[in-house]
Amino acid sequence: MKDILTAPFMVEMIRTVTEMYRHGWDERNGGNVSLLLDKSEADAYLEENGVIRTIPAGFSCPELAGRYFLVTGTGKYFKNVQYAPDVNLGLVRLDDTGENAELLWGFTDGGKFTSEFPAHMMSHAARLTIDPHNRVVMHCHPANLLAMTYVHSLDEREFTRTLWQMCTECIVVFPDGVNVLPWMLCGTSEIGIATAGKMQTARLVVWSQHGIYGAGKDLDETFGLIETAEKAAEIYMKIAHLPLVNTITDEQLHLLEERFGVRAREGYLH
Repeated sequence: MKDILTAPFMVEMIRTVTEMYRHGWDERNGGNVSLLLDKSEADAYLEENGVIRTIPAGFSCPELAGRYFLVTGTGKYFKNVQYAPDVNLGLVRLDDTGENAELLWGFTDGGKFTSEFPAHMMSHAARLTIDPHNRVVMHCHPANLLAMTYVHSLDEREFTRTLWQMCTECIVVFPDGVNVLPWMLCGTSEIGIATAGKMQTARLVVWSQHGIYGAGKDLDETFGLIETAEKAAEIYMKIAHLPLVNTITDEQLHLLEERFGVRAREGYLH
C-alpha cells in the first residue's frame, strides 16, 4: 500500500487549501472543500476493508452511494492542514444507502467532515448530472464577493453582468454566470438543496452575506473560477461609489464569446 500523503490528490488538496487560507478566503475554520475520487485512485492508498468508523451523513444522497470523497473537517483551520493533514482531512465513502459516510482515512482526533457536507454532496450530485467530469465542490468566504451582496442587487442576471463588466476574462471563465441565494441558515439540508438547485445552471453560487460555492473538474479550475469572480468583485467594490465613465459593452462581450468560443448564459446579454 502506498503512502497516502504522497498521493497526487492529497498533495494538490493540501496545496489548494493552504493557498485559499493565504488568499484570506478561509479565516479561522471558515470554508470547506470536497474532492470526488475514483475508486481505483483511492484504493491504491487504503487498506482493504479498512473502515475506521461510520459517521451519519445527516441526509440521504443515494445518487452518490459508494463514491469516495476527500473532504475537509468540521472546525478545522485551513492553515493547519499542511502540518497535520491526517487530523484536518478525511477520506470517506458513502455507504449503499447514501445516508452514512464510512471513514477510511483521516480525522485521527475523532473529528468528522465539514458541517456543510450535505450542501457539498447535493452539489456534487447536481453537477454530475450536468458534467460527469465534475469532481470538486469548494466553499469559502472571499471578502469582496461577500461585501458585494450588501450593496448590489441580488438579481442573478444583474449580479453576473456586473462581474462580467469588471474584467475582460470573466465571461470567458464563467460564461454560465453566477447564481445567488438570499441569506439562509448554513449547515442545513435546506441550504444544501437550494445550492444544488442553483448548481444545475451555474458553477458559481453566491451565499449572500456569507460566501460562495464553486464547482469544477479539478481543484485548480475551481480555485481559478472563484479567484476570477473575486477579482471582479474587488474591482466593483473599488469603483461602485464613483461615476462610471467606461465599461465593457455587450457588443464587446459578444466579441469575447466569438474569440474564445464560449456562449454567455441565455438572455444575459442584449
